[in-house]
Amino acid sequence: MSAYSSFAYVYDILMRDVNYEGWIDYIEQIFNRYGLKPRNIVELACGTGNIANRLAKRDYNVIGTDLSEDMLMVAQEKAADLEVPVIYLHQDMKEMMLPNELDCILCVCDGMNYILKESDLKQIFQSVYEHLKDGGLFIFDISSHYKLSHILGRNTFAENHKGVSYIWENYYDEKRGVCDFDLTLFVQEEKLYRKHTESHSQRAYREEEITSMLDKIPFKKMDFFDAFTFQKPNLESERIYFICQK
Repeated sequence: MSAYSSFAYVYDILMRDVNYEGWIDYIEQIFNRYGLKPRNIVELACGTGNIANRLAKRDYNVIGTDLSEDMLMVAQEKAADLEVPVIYLHQDMKEMMLPNELDCILCVCDGMNYILKESDLKQIFQSVYEHLKDGGLFIFDISSHYKLSHILGRNTFAENHKGVSYIWENYYDEKRGVCDFDLTLFVQEEKLYRKHTESHSQRAYREEEITSMLDKIPFKKMDFFDAFTFQKPNLESERIYFICQK
């Protein structure tokens, strides 16, 4: 199966311990730190809408884009339940078609790690810049090289939840700089469990690789921090945030 097909419907079960409200609190701290009072926000690789819907609940105008139609379907259902007017678009980040003069473009929870080619990542960065208004912010995170190569790479994880269990096998390829994930899901259907298998790959970018690419885009300001802080990353930081201001 393609990435995030059957996985879309169990993603929120597996991510239920994530503090999404705290995640948005941090994003709002970034807004305050950079003197931005945004109205119009786009979230790239929005998944099942956990960030986009909560931002809309806090009265931002939000568009969410994702490559997975299944993820977007779940996100739309949740937006309807919350009665928030998020616009969801089926779209590849590499072929961005968005309004211009945006206040903020977000991409969190590893979206950029899924871009395996540097040329594609450079293209995305340039396109983001062109869609932002002057003073607008581009905020994104990555799972760090350390996390993908040492924490996840070459390790296997398994969990059993009510109605769904999974085995998550990871293989880090040093030569490619890519962590390949093989995910086996067992999803309950009445009295039986149906097996689904999916494969994902994430590029383990180093901070200097990202900053080198961003330096070629004429952002006025660029910073990077250990996630959910405003401290510089250390050698064992697992998630790194990048903030660029046009």
